[in-house]
Amino acid sequence: MKKLLEVKDLKKYFPIKGGLFGRQIGAVKAVDGISFDVREGETLGLVGESGCGKSTTGRLILRLIDPTSGSVKFGGKDILALDKNQMRKMRKDMQIIFQDPYASLNPRMTVGSIITEALEIHNLLKNKNDKETRVHQLLEQVGLTGAHARRYPHEFSGGQRQRIGIARVLAVDPKIIIADEPVSALDVSIQAQVINLLQDLQQDLGLTFLFIAHDLSVVKHISNRVAVMYLGNIVEMAEKNELYNNPRHPYTQALLSAIPIADPTVKRERIILQGDVPSPINPPSGCRFHTRCPYARDICKKEEPVVKTIGEDHIVACHLV
Repeated sequence: MKKLLEVKDLKKYFPIKGGLFGRQIGAVKAVDGISFDVREGETLGLVGESGCGKSTTGRLILRLIDPTSGSVKFGGKDILALDKNQMRKMRKDMQIIFQDPYASLNPRMTVGSIITEALEIHNLLKNKNDKETRVHQLLEQVGLTGAHARRYPHEFSGGQRQRIGIARVLAVDPKIIIADEPVSALDVSIQAQVINLLQDLQQDLGLTFLFIAHDLSVVKHISNRVAVMYLGNIVEMAEKNELYNNPRHPYTQALLSAIPIADPTVKRERIILQGDVPSPINPPSGCRFHTRCPYARDICKKEEPVVKTIGEDHIVACHLV
């Protein structure tokens, strides 16, 4: 499969300022040298606990925030080298579904106006008569009706608002959609409906997703490949069945052991990690996971592990593998 998005050695350090003159006294290493690619037509799941840098990664790819260093190529073009006008045109092909369906819609605009705004910004309307038809078509595509276009966001439930957000994204015919925890704010029953909608749209429209989440069961359901993040680094990445059946990094093993099993007759050993996640302001030396790893050795404290390929499409950063 063709690589649509290529991320190489991407870093984002947020400065910490203090003292009388507001000088930089440190940095939050939110994303610290990650590399991966997303292939055309696939869904890459990006998982990890809160604060590991998943959402920051999504915003860096879209240039909603600028990276400290690294490269992001989309369709072969280095998007970090584009000026504002070029980036504005590129945004048509790269869209984001936000986590909070309540905060991501303008409460003063009707649903029709919210969707039309995207069409107008990118000059996708040939004439005004097309506007209403296109808005109705998009709403129906996400499971709503054309009559909803005249209503305001506060008149809808959380699941319906997320569908409106998806319709707004689809309006510009994007090539890749970054879904930033799109179902974490919704009820479990509604989560399944939205996930199924995203899968149907991917099949019908040939969409590509970077799906950011912390719920591993959701990620398994929707993703083709899964990348696991810990404290600003990717520690393991593989095809989903390979990762879930043969996790090699101790952090991945601990995450997967926490997934509830519906069958009470199936027993699984729960791996409880000791201590708290270290601060990204001053991450541990060597392997960042060594302070919580039950198998850590001296080399783990001193040397940063090299990313190894251990199978087809399976990479892991661990001294013990």
